[in-house]
Amino acid sequence: MNILITLDYELFYDKKPSLEEQIINPTKELLKIADPLNIKLVLFVDVGYLKCLEKFKGEYPELENDYHLITSQLRELCEKGHEAQLHIHPHWEDTYFNGKEWVFDLTRYRLSHFTDDEILRIVTEYREILHRISGQEITAYRAGGWSAQPWEPIGKALKENNVSIDSTVYPKGVMKSKEQWFDFANVNSDKTSWRFSNDLTKEDKDGYFREVAISAYRVSPLFFWDFAFKRLTKAKGHNALSDASARPSNKQIFKLLTRPSNSVVSIDGLKASYLEKAYNWYKKRMLNDFVIIGHPKAFTPYSLEKFKQFIEKENRHKDVVLFSKYK
Repeated sequence: MNILITLDYELFYDKKPSLEEQIINPTKELLKIADPLNIKLVLFVDVGYLKCLEKFKGEYPELENDYHLITSQLRELCEKGHEAQLHIHPHWEDTYFNGKEWVFDLTRYRLSHFTDDEILRIVTEYREILHRISGQEITAYRAGGWSAQPWEPIGKALKENNVSIDSTVYPKGVMKSKEQWFDFANVNSDKTSWRFSNDLTKEDKDGYFREVAISAYRVSPLFFWDFAFKRLTKAKGHNALSDASARPSNKQIFKLLTRPSNSVVSIDGLKASYLEKAYNWYKKRMLNDFVIIGHPKAFTPYSLEKFKQFIEKENRHKDVVLFSKYK
């Protein structure tokens, strides 16, 4: 079974996010596990952030420093054989630095909030920025906040930029809010990869695009009660390596605490506790791909140790591949 280790290489939406704490240093900690095993990572880079750094770095020395830090790490990783791929959080189009802090406007959080022409411009511009910095051809895409629907205008822009792989879907995932919107409720969990045309949840064997779905696992509400308890009590090993954390809405919290849900297979926090169970579930069903997602900003000492145990077991590191395998 192919194993892909994919990272959403991005910041939290803090006014003063620490690049070193949320991206640079946690990525270095993961590399301490990956490098000795010659494991290659896929970095889904939030290119809108790079664009904003380029835009404002000439005015503010602190942004010049951040730009150097992140582009240096990206170039070094790509030179060592890791992959850079396209991750788009388009709210950066409406974000600016006021000299002291980032001013975020999340009104247009997903690409569907933009016109077709704007989507084409954003995809083209972001792909060119990432290609220039990474030195790699960009072949895969992941939507910010999993919000890749409707697909048709996004797909048209990606096709014009020769990006033919998507890795946004996770089976049975659903979110319908003002900012985020995706519906993968009808995705067949018996397949991990399929071709498609205008709807990334429906297979079309002659489709231009290939979906390589993020793996998912069914968890009970008890998991999230445990998660909440460990966070509130600041349990040892469960403190994030970064200086901030995401907070879901009260509606989301209530849902997670009261009913079973499908969650992505992840290196993040307590979610790393079911890496082994999820992998065995996929293996038992003889599925072809096991796609792990991670966010450096959400790594904890516990989650990194769990990942280390998982990937070193049974020489699984030898099954790690990149998206170049799916061309």
